[in-house]
Amino acid sequence: MALEEALVDLQELTRRLRLECPWDREQTTRTIVPHTVEEAYEVADAAVSGSRGKLLDELGDLLFQVYFLALLLEEQGQGDLEAVARNAHEKLVRRHPHVFGGAEADSAGAVRLRWEAIKTEQEGREGVFHDVPGSLPALLHARKVQRRAAAVGYDWPDVAGPLAKIGEELAELEDAVALAGAPAPETEPRDEAFGEIGDLLFTVVNVARRLNVDPELALRATSGRFVARVERAQQLAADAGETWTELDLAAQDAYYDRAKAELT
Repeated sequence: MALEEALVDLQELTRRLRLECPWDREQTTRTIVPHTVEEAYEVADAAVSGSRGKLLDELGDLLFQVYFLALLLEEQGQGDLEAVARNAHEKLVRRHPHVFGGAEADSAGAVRLRWEAIKTEQEGREGVFHDVPGSLPALLHARKVQRRAAAVGYDWPDVAGPLAKIGEELAELEDAVALAGAPAPETEPRDEAFGEIGDLLFTVVNVARRLNVDPELALRATSGRFVARVERAQQLAADAGETWTELDLAAQDAYYDRAKAELT
């Protein structure tokens, strides 16, 4: 099936669902966006997993979200799928003068800096932190504001700067904990610890950015490994006739180490 036919078929399907499906008829921009965000995360998870079949499936789900939101725009008289595609095409051409014009950019870093300049010079973006969505997950929000600052030269010259800063922030957190202590479970955090934790996380994101590591994906990957190891450790304990929740920490750690060796 030709690409054009496949895309038109999906558009027609979207229109039919909007007309004939009770659930689709009730959706608005506000109600559909949480599904869009969820699908975007599922695409990211599929891409990191390395499963081509899963990525193919999740990309389709995300594409449908684009079609559906474009249809809502059309119903409101504010655009349509063609306008979305043409706007994307024009913007990408404008932001790649090193491909479609006479500008030069010999590295990915140079391209990013040029993008930021184009946004300011040609697209009327104002301020250092223009159009940074407040709805981004905190780690990605931190990385984005750091990139904006770096685009105007406010950044360490190399990764040694933020690496050293991690040690400084960690020491300040240790001082805050020593001064105020740890709160009881399920109570308000100490103000000092709250601020120092934020500073430490922000600095770790800075290091991740300098190492081209997506902090959101890195943390999700680590959380996934932790879940898999604990679940395997629990199974190993059960196989040995022991109940995980009744074991002390040392015994749990021993099973965890075995699970880690198995799953590495």
